[in-house]
Amino acid sequence: MRTFDFAPLYRSTVGFDRLFSLLDQSAQADPSATWPPYNIERVAADSYRITMAVAGFSSDEIELTQHDTALHVVGQRTSQEGERQYLHRGIAARSFRQTFNLADHVKVTGATLENGLLTVNLTREVPEALKPRRIAIGGAQAALGQDNAPAPIESRAAAA
Repeated sequence: MRTFDFAPLYRSTVGFDRLFSLLDQSAQADPSATWPPYNIERVAADSYRITMAVAGFSSDEIELTQHDTALHVVGQRTSQEGERQYLHRGIAARSFRQTFNLADHVKVTGATLENGLLTVNLTREVPEALKPRRIAIGGAQAALGQDNAPAPIESRAAAA
């Protein structure tokens, strides 16, 4: 197993502690963390979807919780299995707990359970205050929105 030394990066970066911790955690991942199987896909520039195969679970047996930058998915069976006598059991009915680390400003926008697939939709919503904005240089001009385009050539020539 590989180990990575992040010491050189700690010396030259500020505020990336969380990223390095996530990398360390992923290197030491628990093999049971892959149950149930799931897909993570990018739907659009700021939209994502997690699809989990949760055959045999109903919507009241699955709990979704977002706490800061972590999405917790917990499946706990409540039905009584003692009533059935299986000759072969190929569909796992074990409980699970899966945690997904989300980037800053990623929010859950909805979840559905259909045909044994749990679909969780996520969207990145960057606050207006954190979006890039144009800063005026010199003078008493106020900063203007998010217009980063240079002034047209004609207006530069007229100003000179």
